[in-house]
Amino acid sequence: MITELVLALSSCCAAGADDEAHWPTWRGPHGTGVAESGAPLEWTEEDVRWKVEIPGRGFSTPIVWGEHMFLTTAIPIGEEPEAEPEPERGRRGRFPRIPLVEQAFEVLCINRTNGEVAWRKRVNETTPHEGYHFKYGSYASLSPITDGKHLYASFGSYGLFCLELDAGEVVWKRDFGVRMEMRRAFGEGSAPVIAGDKLIQVFDHEGDSFIVAVERETGEEAWRKDRDEPSSWATPLVVEYDGVQQVVVSGSNRVRSYRTSDGKVLWECGGLGLNVIPAPQRFGDTVLVMSGYRESNLMAIQLGAEGDLTDTDKVSWSTQKGLSYTPSPVLHDGKLYAALDRGFLSCFDAKSGEGHYVETRLPRGSTLKASPVAAGDRLYIATEAGDVHVVKMGPEFEVLATNSHADQFFVSSPVVVEGNLYLRSQTHLFCVGAKD
Repeated sequence: MITELVLALSSCCAAGADDEAHWPTWRGPHGTGVAESGAPLEWTEEDVRWKVEIPGRGFSTPIVWGEHMFLTTAIPIGEEPEAEPEPERGRRGRFPRIPLVEQAFEVLCINRTNGEVAWRKRVNETTPHEGYHFKYGSYASLSPITDGKHLYASFGSYGLFCLELDAGEVVWKRDFGVRMEMRRAFGEGSAPVIAGDKLIQVFDHEGDSFIVAVERETGEEAWRKDRDEPSSWATPLVVEYDGVQQVVVSGSNRVRSYRTSDGKVLWECGGLGLNVIPAPQRFGDTVLVMSGYRESNLMAIQLGAEGDLTDTDKVSWSTQKGLSYTPSPVLHDGKLYAALDRGFLSCFDAKSGEGHYVETRLPRGSTLKASPVAAGDRLYIATEAGDVHVVKMGPEFEVLATNSHADQFFVSSPVVVEGNLYLRSQTHLFCVGAKD
């Protein structure tokens, strides 16, 4: 599953004087999926400034700090045998079983001007205990994050690593002593977030789930709390309200808010269904949480309350139609945009929950897993077929362009920095340059 990495700007140690030159988390400089600059509307192969093949397999969305991009990948060591089918599973048929072979877990730094590899660091070598979804999964689906000083790259069960930005030297590493058992071995996806002087990561799986905070400078564990939750993939949201910093975590049983200083649960709220993947967003004094599998739901929960908020007036509104299963939403100008895996798009009023349009079909019968991003007044949606749809943002649905990339398969989300669009496919990373 896809990592969903959301971060409040106030929690990210500031992106720097020029946010337009940075994309420090997979959801951009403000954690909303919104870029600081525009991006090209239409392009051809001639507008691709560079294209580089990425070794191994990884669906983590790259991040950017200045002139460099950072991403993770996992590379089989030795010859990888073919996947074997699992036994019949009802109407869904056979699912290939991913062979468990030794993997090299690597972090790459790419010069975003020309696509050259600035450095490449192997941080771990081990044989995984479990596979991943044969089509959408990888051992490197968790996007890295940076505070402008260090790079933090998590491989979930296989370690969290702090690296120097300039040379990739490992400053510290942390093994949390868990081997996650994900539902149907879909793979891991919830990446860490920065909360002041701490890194916080959630480990929701079919075993003993927990949330943990470590000191950002040393990697020492600050606190750990057990969670009564099955598998989920939603990366948390860090917010501050009434002077208290908290991290909001979506889950199937409860949405919970933890005080980042000590892990105390401030409030909780039931209402989301199974397989929670979309990351929460903040809108004013509310947080917007979503699930799109069974018993799908989108809720606006008011900040400032304590205790169990389920079925109370602290849930400002909720809606159940037109919601994302995998992609995280984009929040822009009071509107929440949700892309559906089946190739539809919905736009909700973030204050009232009213749908401006709901489940409007995208062109070409698109299917998708990547989260959309916004740049200028446009929404960019990358698909499994290698298309990037450009949709006008606003209360009316309008497709402005569809740009096709032959033989590409997008699961990672687009990145926009200084007018350039960066796309990572299953095999390549490339840059589409802005026209003069």
